[in-house]
Amino acid sequence: MLNLFFFLSRRYQRRWLYPLISVVMALSLVLGSPQVTQARPWFDLIFRGVQILQLSNISNREEIQIGQQINQQLVGSEIQLYRNSEINRYVDQIGQRLAQESSRTDIPYKFQVVNDKNINAFATMGGFVYVNTGLLTAADNEAQLASVMAHEIGHIAGRHAIGQMRQQAIAQGVAAAAGLDRNLAVQIGVDLALRRPHSRQDEVEADELGLDTLQNAGYAPVAMVDFMEKLLKKGGSVPTFLSTHPATSDRINALERAIDPARSNVGDGLDTNAYRSKIRALL
Repeated sequence: MLNLFFFLSRRYQRRWLYPLISVVMALSLVLGSPQVTQARPWFDLIFRGVQILQLSNISNREEIQIGQQINQQLVGSEIQLYRNSEINRYVDQIGQRLAQESSRTDIPYKFQVVNDKNINAFATMGGFVYVNTGLLTAADNEAQLASVMAHEIGHIAGRHAIGQMRQQAIAQGVAAAAGLDRNLAVQIGVDLALRRPHSRQDEVEADELGLDTLQNAGYAPVAMVDFMEKLLKKGGSVPTFLSTHPATSDRINALERAIDPARSNVGDGLDTNAYRSKIRALL
């Protein structure tokens, strides 16, 4: 009987001891850092620890999960997807061909067509890329379309959305030493996807990574320059992927320096008629 008492006693001690140790460790983490903000009291973060995201050390699995939640909100209320199966299949084929040659192949990629006549494309964390129907009709050939998609894949490869999210959370005062509330992370991610241009450094890196991906996938690299020049001459509002920081002309010059002139037209995707046949449902 006495042995049974000690067995039960140790059992209940373990049940209470381990959670208590977890709370103490979380408390020491929060109180030990000078970066705690007033927006999220330490006790709130501790008792909601399962919802806290460490942006400084986010795993692929966490990034994909956040990307999926951002995508759910975007598709649910912010954007309208274009439902033509032929067009979607075509865009996905191009995207998967590019993704296989990306510098980051450790996550799955999902490519979706947005029913929007504006010339634009954007990406969110976790491998989600969105291409407007307006971009498809504005491109002269498949290589030009692929060049924009490769640029967006470059943002994902560079994990730029994560860096932006961290900066935005700090600016809004919602980041704490223990991390960022998961729900807030999703809200910030949706806002970044729709309304926040990338920094100069991010755009330059996405151009560099995108050009490498485009060429490695077998597309003619000149298409990236050609499409930027076409949109620059077109005028009007500048698409997100042609952020004015840096200026489009500077980006074009940098790309021209990076492309071997002898091989600028070497590769797939320059046949305009073949491309128009693929997107005939939009024309």
